[in-house]
Amino acid sequence: MSEPRKLYVRSFGCQMNVYDAQRMTDTLAREGYVETETPDDADLVILNTCHIREKAAEKVYSELGRLKKAQEEAGRRQMIAVAGCVAQAEGAEIIKRARAVDLVVGPQSYHKLPELIAQAEARGSNRRAGIVETEFPLEDKFDFLPAPTPAAIARRGPTAFVTVQEGCDKFCTFCVVPYTRGAEVSRPLAKILDEVIRLAEGGVREVTLIGQNVNAYHGIDSTGGAANLAELVRRVAQVPGIARVRYTTSHPRDMDDELIAAHRDMPALMPYLHLPVQSGSNRILAAMNRRHDRELFFDIVERVRAARPDTAFSSDFIVGFPGETDEDFADTLDLVAKVGFASAFSFKYSPRPGTPAASLEAQLPEDVKSARIHALQALLDRQKAAFDEACRGKRFDILLEKPGRFPGQLIGRSPYLQSVVVEAPKEAIGTLARVEIREVSTKSLAGDILDGEFFSARPAGESRLIGQDEIVGEKLEA
Repeated sequence: MSEPRKLYVRSFGCQMNVYDAQRMTDTLAREGYVETETPDDADLVILNTCHIREKAAEKVYSELGRLKKAQEEAGRRQMIAVAGCVAQAEGAEIIKRARAVDLVVGPQSYHKLPELIAQAEARGSNRRAGIVETEFPLEDKFDFLPAPTPAAIARRGPTAFVTVQEGCDKFCTFCVVPYTRGAEVSRPLAKILDEVIRLAEGGVREVTLIGQNVNAYHGIDSTGGAANLAELVRRVAQVPGIARVRYTTSHPRDMDDELIAAHRDMPALMPYLHLPVQSGSNRILAAMNRRHDRELFFDIVERVRAARPDTAFSSDFIVGFPGETDEDFADTLDLVAKVGFASAFSFKYSPRPGTPAASLEAQLPEDVKSARIHALQALLDRQKAAFDEACRGKRFDILLEKPGRFPGQLIGRSPYLQSVVVEAPKEAIGTLARVEIREVSTKSLAGDILDGEFFSARPAGESRLIGQDEIVGEKLEA
């Protein structure tokens, strides 16, 4: 019997790339590939790439150079594939620039990996004739992707991403997503629910619904109409075994009344909303073609907090957009100060080829962008520290996900995605535990499980209290 071929997948960028990497792994498992934790002994290496910023793209080429050098030093050949958004954007240029690459495949075509790999193998060492597949196929890739095995679901832990929507029709002037992921497309509600049911049966207790514009979801329902994200969240929360639901990434223009009401009415929907605003300046928001202003953002924050007062917010910010003045940047700092964020991602603007903003003349010097990003990040770091400190002494449920650094420790996630370290048996992984937070550090919280009490998920996203003596095996039955 021949040895199984080894597969190493490294993902750069967003949660959708994490999900795509898992689906590629599931697809290739049927072809006899098994995962390995290092590229050194892999027969196939896939770099699943992000093109949203220049640094993310350059990291890919740096990694390709490292892989080529490692191959030469080891005197062995392995197949290398580049997938994802850099693949979609740069296509054959990758083959020209990185001769070690055998295969380039866009994010809408990775269901074709087995046949593409076979074509690349047939070409042998003739890498100059590498395979490039970056067309937007007519067929839906999700119809061809195999479901993960129960073993794969269990290995990945009690949380999972589920792609429900792809692509973007907003055309922000700084963003490559409409060109690399295509137009907005939503998966049918029933197919999403089938996937969630399989995940729940495999031990998943928390599902994050993901999409480039996830709150623009409009998938076909059983009547042939369109279900919105609020309806999808409600249906996912009803799947037996699912205790928690999240969604990301949202656009302010698509935060409708029904979705805000869902935050009020669905306990399973976590009180943590990632809502990118990008800038606090109306002038810059207009130049970005964001199609919303700061007043709309403030209104959404107010309405969500009125619907569910314990909601915390995170966001995305870009500083140094072409033409951004000191006054524009001051507006961003003002917005941050007024909203108060539990967490955030902030970046210096980097021109992406082919986007309208890249051709604007008023590009800012790097030293100006650097000074502004440092000032913004300092404010955001203070807000995060204040939010974490406010959790000291509070009680909430955490989902226990994995072992900690030391024996007897487990790490769970709070409703606000904070890492929480507790003392608990490993058999409690996959359960919810009520904790009281006693320590706060820059990277995590520490808490005590109240009375040794854990919760197992039950139908309709509710929970039931269980005693520690009921924890048997690697996971609890729903």
